[in-house]
Amino acid sequence: MGCIKNENATTAKTGQGGSDFNPWDAMEPRAPGKTPKELQNGAPVKQHDVAPEGVYRPDYNILTPHMRSPEYVQMSTAAAITLGVTKGRMYRCSCTRCLNLLLTYPEGCRANCAYCGLARHREAERDYADRNFIRVDWPAVPLEVIVDKVAADGENSPFHRMCISMITHPRSDEDTVAVLKTWTSRIDPETIPVSILSNPTTMGREDVKRLKDLGADIFTVALDAATPELFDRTRGKGVQSPHKWGKYWEVLEDARDIFGPEKFGVHLIAGMGETEYEMLEVVQRVVDMGGHNHMFSFFPEEGSLMDHLPATPRDQWRRVQLGRYLIDYCGMKIEQMRFDDAGRVSDYGMPAAELEDIIQAGVAFRTSGCPGKEAEDVSACDRPYGDSPPSDIASYPFQPDKKDIRKIRKQLGIPNRLV
Repeated sequence: MGCIKNENATTAKTGQGGSDFNPWDAMEPRAPGKTPKELQNGAPVKQHDVAPEGVYRPDYNILTPHMRSPEYVQMSTAAAITLGVTKGRMYRCSCTRCLNLLLTYPEGCRANCAYCGLARHREAERDYADRNFIRVDWPAVPLEVIVDKVAADGENSPFHRMCISMITHPRSDEDTVAVLKTWTSRIDPETIPVSILSNPTTMGREDVKRLKDLGADIFTVALDAATPELFDRTRGKGVQSPHKWGKYWEVLEDARDIFGPEKFGVHLIAGMGETEYEMLEVVQRVVDMGGHNHMFSFFPEEGSLMDHLPATPRDQWRRVQLGRYLIDYCGMKIEQMRFDDAGRVSDYGMPAAELEDIIQAGVAFRTSGCPGKEAEDVSACDRPYGDSPPSDIASYPFQPDKKDIRKIRKQLGIPNRLV
C-alpha cells in the first residue's frame, strides 16, 4: 500500500493569468449539490449494518462496515504504516512521528468545508470511512488495538505525539473525552503528549477545560481561512456549513486562557484567495496571543468543492511559509516586513546575514505543527505529502538537503546567497 493517493491535480507554477499567487476572484468554490434523502446521514451504512472486523482499509468495492467512535477511529495512511497495521513505504522519510486519530461515524462530518475531502456533500458519492482526506486514505482501526500496540512499545514508540482530530458531529465532544481517557489510562502523556485538533462549533469553555484537565497538552483550532470573508465562503454559509469565524476565535481565546502560552495554536491554509499580508496578519495575531501557527499549502482535494482550482503557486507559498517561521520563531513582526500593492511580501525586514542563515538551515520549509522530541520548531505532525505530491514538495516532512534548498531558493526568488 502506498502512502500517496493518485490524483489528477498538479501543483501550480503560476496562478490565474500567470500571476505568482491565487487571487480571490480565481478561487470560488463550486456550490454544493443536493444529496438524495436515501444517502443522507450515513443511511446506506446503517441500513446494511455490516459488523466491522479488525482494521478496515477504505475499499469502494465492498460494503462499508458500521463503525463508530470511540470504539473505532481512523488514522492517516502514514500513521497506519508507522503503527504497523498496514504495509507501505514513504518517499524519502520514515512515515510519521504523530499518530493522528480521526473520529469516525457513518453520519460523517456534518460540516461542508469547501476544500475538505470529508465534507458533508460527499455523502452523495462515498461513505464517510472511504473518503480521502489531505490526499490519502484513512484506515479505520479499533482504538483498543492502537492503544495496545503503542503501550507495548513504551518509550521506544516511533511516535512523538498523538493527536485527536474532532469533527462536526453530535457525539464528537463526548467521544473525544472517551478516546483521551482510554489513551491516558495506558500511555503516559509525558511520554507521548496529546494534542487536540478541535471543533469549536460544538464546544464551549468548559469543554476546553475538561480536555486540559484530562491530560491534553496542546489545543489547536483549524481556522484554515485567513479572513472572515474567506472563512464564510469556504467554511460557513457560503457552502451551507455551520462554522462561524467569531466562534472559532472565541474558543481559541478560551484555549489561550486554559492551556497557556505555547500550548495552543491554529491551522491555516495558504492560497485560497487571501493576500500574503492577510495571511501573515493572522499569524501575527496568534503569536501576539501567545500561540503558534501551523500552516499548509492549498491543494485541490479530490472530490472537494475546490478540486477544480489551482494549487498554491510555489512563489506565494514559499514567501508566506518563510514569513510564518520568522514571526513564530524568530521574533519578527509583520510591521517590520514590507508588502507590495498586491499584498505580496517584498522585504522581510531582517538583516541579510540572519535571513540567509535561516533559509540555508531549511527548517522553515518543513511541515509546521505541534512539536515532537527533536526541537521546538520541528513538528511531530509531519503529514508526509499532505499538501503536495512528492514531485513538488510544499511542506517537507524531512530535513531539506542542499538540492532541496536550491529549489526552494528559486521558488523564493532568491537563487543566490544574500551575503
